[in-house]
Amino acid sequence: MSADILVFIVGGMLAAATGMLFAALGEMVVERAGVLNLSVEGMMATGAAAAFGVALTSGSHLAGFAGGALAGAAVSAIFAVLVLFFYANQVAAGLATGILGLGISAFVGKPFEGMTIAKLPKLDAPGLSDIPILGPILFRHDVMVYLAILLVFILAYVFRGTQLGLLIRAVGENPKIAAANGLPVRTIRFLCILFGGAMAGIGGAYLSIAYTAIWAEGLIAGRGWIAVALVVFGTWLPFRIALGAYVFGGVTLLELSLQSLGVRVPSQLLSASPYLVTIVLLASISRNQYRLRLSRPMALGQIYRPDT
Repeated sequence: MSADILVFIVGGMLAAATGMLFAALGEMVVERAGVLNLSVEGMMATGAAAAFGVALTSGSHLAGFAGGALAGAAVSAIFAVLVLFFYANQVAAGLATGILGLGISAFVGKPFEGMTIAKLPKLDAPGLSDIPILGPILFRHDVMVYLAILLVFILAYVFRGTQLGLLIRAVGENPKIAAANGLPVRTIRFLCILFGGAMAGIGGAYLSIAYTAIWAEGLIAGRGWIAVALVVFGTWLPFRIALGAYVFGGVTLLELSLQSLGVRVPSQLLSASPYLVTIVLLASISRNQYRLRLSRPMALGQIYRPDT
């Protein structure tokens, strides 16, 4: 394998995974609080459409990311109200909210269909980016790639050594005992859901204004579902989730890299490869039920009623 192909695959893997990584880390926080949110795909799509519209009209990528985060958080707030205050089934509410988000994204993004904007500029570290092979792989990315990596370390620290992480874990393991000890369970869960929505919105925004710099309906293309799968694949741990995201990011580049090597593989199979890998990995992990029960928040998906 030539150095150019290695740089393309490994360097491209970091950028290809960034949108999914933001969304997966946000979903991890939500699930650690005991809530299963299956509307990530819709939140990412809404964030992508909102971010593209804001960035295009304002000329600011920062404003675009802010718009994407707010849009994702707004959709997640609908889900939060349904499951926390109306005690709706989390699976059904998540699916319904996700469909709503996809519809909103199609409506909001319709005027921008097929339009393009300038991509988020890449950073260029003097000296470091000129290192053979490692320079282009590690030091020629936009700032969001590095912020996603930083978020992995921040969340790992939060859940391993802070009171905030302990509070989130407490309401995710046993909300009734947490409430008996004076913790505002619904408030903590509501804020976690908003955080997850904002991260999904940022993940979608990255795809529309940084990675592709174009808006088209269907842009997310199942990445929200892969983000949900990554949480299970990573057993609710940030570093394992990041590893899974980068593996999937590399798989998405298979088509171009194999074509450059002259390997003849049906393009339909390569396009489906990320989803096939998702199915295989989840099936493999699901075989070890003991490991899943040991890692999964005990109250995940359960309805919590303060008055019972």
